[in-house]
Amino acid sequence: MRSKSPTATLIKVVSLFRFLPASTTRVVIPLFNLLPDQHQLSLLRPASAFVSLPTHHHHLSFCSSSNPRSLLRKVETYPSSRKITAINTIRSYSVSKTTTIFSTMPPITYEILSEQNATTTNAIIEHYSTSPEFTSLAKSEGDGILQRDDEDASKLQKGIDIAKDKGVLDPEFVPEEYIEVDVLGKSPEDVADEILGTVRKGGDGGGVVVLCGLSGTGKGTTVAKLKEKLEKEDKKQVVCWSNGNIFRSVTLLAVTWCEQQEDCDGFDPVKALTKENLASFMGMLEFGKFNGKFDTKITGLGLNLLISEVQNTQLKSPKVSKNIPTVAEVTQGEVVLFASDAISKMGADGIFTLLEGREQTVNYVRTPLRFTLTLSDMSLIGKRRAAQRLAAGALKEVGKDDGMGEEEVGKALDGQLEIMVKEAEAGN
Repeated sequence: MRSKSPTATLIKVVSLFRFLPASTTRVVIPLFNLLPDQHQLSLLRPASAFVSLPTHHHHLSFCSSSNPRSLLRKVETYPSSRKITAINTIRSYSVSKTTTIFSTMPPITYEILSEQNATTTNAIIEHYSTSPEFTSLAKSEGDGILQRDDEDASKLQKGIDIAKDKGVLDPEFVPEEYIEVDVLGKSPEDVADEILGTVRKGGDGGGVVVLCGLSGTGKGTTVAKLKEKLEKEDKKQVVCWSNGNIFRSVTLLAVTWCEQQEDCDGFDPVKALTKENLASFMGMLEFGKFNGKFDTKITGLGLNLLISEVQNTQLKSPKVSKNIPTVAEVTQGEVVLFASDAISKMGADGIFTLLEGREQTVNYVRTPLRFTLTLSDMSLIGKRRAAQRLAAGALKEVGKDDGMGEEEVGKALDGQLEIMVKEAEAGN
């Protein structure tokens, strides 16, 4: 039975979707195009593969390059326990191979949003999978990440080259080979299990796991999951090592030295960061067991401190924070060697050390357990960062409310997306 109006028929069909249960049931819709032969308009051929659609929150995108001639001839839907055959006599049309497309945006619950983890990120990426605004934001975020990574790598390499020129680092040093782990489509737990499959072949005792990769590949999350699994499943004592506090400690010593010089007006890197002074500052740092646990002690220039006790106070004071980049550039080699020695001591004591960082610096820590996280789809780096920002902004907007509905969460996310897209466009 032919419809009097293609548009009216289409609207009627779409309205019937409200009867489908809001569950994980999927509706399979075959899309058809008319054959170009005008004498065979009654014959239909497939225009694309079957499209599988969740039944929540149906949105319709109707695309055409000319006036419609017919709609989909027949569509039968089969939700789990119910059979709905209310949709029929519909034909699709196309002049430039354009078809009628039904698309969905899976809803995000408050529970998912409040988790603020990989589940949240993946849900947001799926939610906005067909959104040009999200795609634009993700590209902007991805480009920014890759640019910053390149800049950071260049600065680090400059510091390593300085250390080689000073003779602090061996210019002929060759690290063990890295094992690449593609994280595409894998959860943090999947990635951790893949890495542990290699780690556990090493047997009992301590060890060092080095983890590298571009920003956005999930290094921090993977390290946290590795620590959790090694402690709970393998009963290991695990330490996550960062060179950051060592750079801060050297900076504190350099700033303190300047404060004690009569001819220094504030921090003077030219006078403070000489080869002799840097050797002296590094000699004031000692890694070992203090009060029954491994720590780094700062002794000299009137200071007698343990990093664990001042890492959130003196080591993060403005006079230290603002001068770290300057000090770090010329102390890469010294800090790398200090870290390598400290990690070796912990390993000999049966402690498992997880070391995350850039290859330029972690290369000098000896271990066969070296992994680089990669993404075979680089666009996901930007999508992940965009999704993380949207999740944080939306949660801050809605606050703590377990009764928040999907619609309110969706509006909060949409609002944040609009704001961030405008910010990105203004920054370009």
